[in-house]
Amino acid sequence: MIKSSSKSKIKKLAEFIAIQYDEKVTPLEKIVKAEGLRVYFDNYDKGTFDGMTIYEKENFYIHINIDNGNRVDSSRGRFTLAHELGHYIIDTHRIGLMMGLLEPHHSTTNQKQFYEIEREADYFASCLLMPEERFQKDIYRKKFCFDLINSLSKEYNVSITACAFRFAQIGSHPIMIIYAESGIIKWVYNSDDFPYKYLLNNKKISDSFVMGEYFNNTATEISKTAQIWAIDCFDYVKSEDSNKKFYEHCITHKNSALSIVWED
Repeated sequence: MIKSSSKSKIKKLAEFIAIQYDEKVTPLEKIVKAEGLRVYFDNYDKGTFDGMTIYEKENFYIHINIDNGNRVDSSRGRFTLAHELGHYIIDTHRIGLMMGLLEPHHSTTNQKQFYEIEREADYFASCLLMPEERFQKDIYRKKFCFDLINSLSKEYNVSITACAFRFAQIGSHPIMIIYAESGIIKWVYNSDDFPYKYLLNNKKISDSFVMGEYFNNTATEISKTAQIWAIDCFDYVKSEDSNKKFYEHCITHKNSALSIVWED
């Protein structure tokens, strides 16, 4: 959880930078040039890291790992660079790196502190790539469905996951996002006003979800929307809400799956 005071400052800072450019896709290369930063997209081995910001000899260097799929113009590469820009632009991160209080590698960083700064950098990236003023204009009076998220992700050149997170934060319709691997839920994120906070079975995804069906038959990749029922999927459902219906769009890749859930 990011402290509300920090969150407000990060949002204002990131969105102030973004709206300086009259472009839907935030021009990260122009920001990098304006800041005089040195950014290297290079091979650093798959599975090591996505991005890393280093302060050395009075200069900042950002390294982006293309072996993890972080190409210059890809949605993943852009989010990784925006995240690393967060480490450089957010005062506490930049000063921490300059003074040696923050280390660029996970293994040498206090875990609680590490996760906090990573969440802050992720939030900075989200606000930089999808500033609230622009994003809300694009969703104004539009009925929610997966196609809206899919369309916005292409317009802003961000991943479906990043776009869904941003919609959950500032969108016009409550949603829940679920990510699982091999049938085990890794994380759940939902809008503050989504009617349910907990899933049935806690860690193992219920077979009532499209995602659950997929993990029982991983032979065919899927990307589809289907109707689900509250009583079969969520915990603490009141008896009078047993027949409440929701929709789930599930996207799969090998042993992983992402679902976006919403009420009509």
